[in-house]
Amino acid sequence: NQLSVSVEERPILQEVSLSVAAGQVHALMGPNGSGKSSLAYAVMGHPRYIITGGTISLDGHDLTQLPTDKRARSGLFLALQQPPEIPGVRVRTFLREAWSALRGQECDDDFEQELCDACKVLALPEHLLQRQFNDGFSGGEKKRIEMLQLLMLRPRVAILDEIDSGLDVDALKAVARGIAHARERDPQMSVVVITHYQRILQHLSVDAVHVMHNGQLTVSGDAQLARTIDAQGYDGYR
Repeated sequence: NQLSVSVEERPILQEVSLSVAAGQVHALMGPNGSGKSSLAYAVMGHPRYIITGGTISLDGHDLTQLPTDKRARSGLFLALQQPPEIPGVRVRTFLREAWSALRGQECDDDFEQELCDACKVLALPEHLLQRQFNDGFSGGEKKRIEMLQLLMLRPRVAILDEIDSGLDVDALKAVARGIAHARERDPQMSVVVITHYQRILQHLSVDAVHVMHNGQLTVSGDAQLARTIDAQGYDGYR
């Protein structure tokens, strides 16, 4: 609420207020450099993004001063626009550690079954689980690994930062299936999809669309707003 953020003392977000109810899907759109990813990083607690005003809350709990790991334990999740490579750490190991840390228990048969089911939903070959995390993966494979984390970690709020960028039609449909499956399994999970384009929204039921420009929310509407932007561009919403 009324979130203002600076990076290296330069203001980049100005009094941004965005509320997403349980179970809703919101789309956050805007041109490059408008502040969409900055908002995601600030909400998730990236140390470079200094909150200078406003609050971040989830289920009535103030998360503004919490470090990233505690925000994750509280139920926040961010799928990255450019997922990092982590040589030396296998995908399966990464997922086991994250699953165990969030649930406070050792991995068991439930973990293995959930992992198998999630790979099927995403059409993700299980042999990728034995490879080093994102090392040498294609853009589409990296985005599916982000979705695999979403399905395994089951957050309360999922922020998906350009999860559709660089995907072919089949990969885009797989990502959309993953989002749909996550919502069917956890109907109270909220989703914020950050995107430039309307094409992923064709596969999702969106409750609201918001447009950012120069670090501010300039307009909000329903799914028709995304279709209008797709046809006419952002000039009328700056």
